[in-house]
Amino acid sequence: MKKALITGITGQDGSYLAEFLLEKGYDIYGLQRRSSTLSTERVDHLLEGGVELIPGDLIDENSLIKALEETEPDEVYNLGAQSFVPTSWNQPLLTGEVTGLGVTRLLEAIRIVNPGIRFYQASSSEMFGKVRETPQTETTPFHPRSPYGVAKAYGHWITVNYRESYDMFAVSGILFNHESPRRGLEFVTRKVSFGVARIKAGIQKELRLGNLEAKRDWGFAGDFVRAMWMMLQQKEPEDYVISTGKTNTVRMMCEIAFARVGLDYQDFVVVDPKFYRPAEVQLLLGDCTKAREKLGWQPEMNFKDLIEMMVDADVERVNSLIK
Repeated sequence: MKKALITGITGQDGSYLAEFLLEKGYDIYGLQRRSSTLSTERVDHLLEGGVELIPGDLIDENSLIKALEETEPDEVYNLGAQSFVPTSWNQPLLTGEVTGLGVTRLLEAIRIVNPGIRFYQASSSEMFGKVRETPQTETTPFHPRSPYGVAKAYGHWITVNYRESYDMFAVSGILFNHESPRRGLEFVTRKVSFGVARIKAGIQKELRLGNLEAKRDWGFAGDFVRAMWMMLQQKEPEDYVISTGKTNTVRMMCEIAFARVGLDYQDFVVVDPKFYRPAEVQLLLGDCTKAREKLGWQPEMNFKDLIEMMVDADVERVNSLIK
């Protein structure tokens, strides 16, 4: 029976990955940062199924070493980060410490405890930023347009460096946007689905958004965690772009979401300049040919079904709260 340690297990990706690995028969340990209030909503149903939470913090290398010594994992998935892009402009140092240097601390802890552990780093399409080519592949140069993207680029390259310097099985998945009903309310997809549910219920009158023409390659988080696992089962460590290969605008998302509840988005969506990014990423579109050919991976859920699933879940959630 394999053992896996997941940082960021209480987040969207961590919860889906834990579910997936449990089905594969893994023993699962989740690294959880100490705080006065513990948020485990996404994984509460998994704690009864055998998932164990271990104290640790990506800004404290000693805690990472202790977690590795205690759990003795075969695989480590680093999904922990300050992952909300707009916040990275307000908290650039924290973003760098956690999202960037946190990767180094974890890799160094693995090197010290057991360099045979297989390591997955959650890289991001935000590293491409001001894109040099479309679609983006594993060899497309990075030009990040946010402190978050810069930190992710550092984490990506330090993973490559440890792989090449210490012959460690360390890989990065360059994941394009991936969403689900478990997405945080601060992210635009969930902001839209939750806003639609509240408007339909009559407890919200409008939905204020930024750039409606911003384009992203959006997929389903449940599909993407399969790719993470597949990367660590290969004979040789390599990096992969994980995406749907299709792009949509925020405007299209709004049209689908409001139509799901029988409304016209133009009657409720208000463009608010305060939600514009200081430096916008206009077009992110991934080419996942390598993942399809080498891993045998491809997404199963399309964009329309994803947005409708999120709206349905939030409508149910809002209705349960007002009954």
